[in-house]
Amino acid sequence: MHSYVILFRGINVSGKNILPMKNLAELLTQHGFKQVKTYIQSGNVVTLSELTASEVSEQITTLVAEHFGFTAPVMVFTKAQFNQFSMQNPYGDVEGKFCHLYFCNTQAQLNQEKLAQYNAASEQYQLHDNVFYLHAPDGIGRSKLVANIELCLGVTATGRNLNTVNKLNSLLEIISA
Repeated sequence: MHSYVILFRGINVSGKNILPMKNLAELLTQHGFKQVKTYIQSGNVVTLSELTASEVSEQITTLVAEHFGFTAPVMVFTKAQFNQFSMQNPYGDVEGKFCHLYFCNTQAQLNQEKLAQYNAASEQYQLHDNVFYLHAPDGIGRSKLVANIELCLGVTATGRNLNTVNKLNSLLEIISA
């Protein structure tokens, strides 16, 4: 069995792509996933599976389409990958709501011109592997960089604040492989 973190992009936002986490957990359990745990309604799941990460992604995409009627990007990371992303966080010591990690399925292609255009003077960022780390001490609600993050990264991404990342790491420790 492998431990996975599954992150959805673009669900339960503005009344679109509604995906109740309780229903998703039940569906995944019915289809062989073990110890399924979800966290808040933004699409965070930890689970055990014998499938590979790409098979997990395919199966979940298919199940959501069949049972909920839409497709949404799904990013699947092993426990080791997710732990590595957390350890690489250069802003891990800041308050969790001011640090955001943007996870990408593929390597980001930073558009330096766009980054310069949208990055506020107070915002700091670094890219490591497939994660864009952002320290936004003024919050992300009005951040032009966050509003244009995928233009800057050149790939699909889904963001989580450090509080959520830490909670997912805790849930990974609860499930046993």
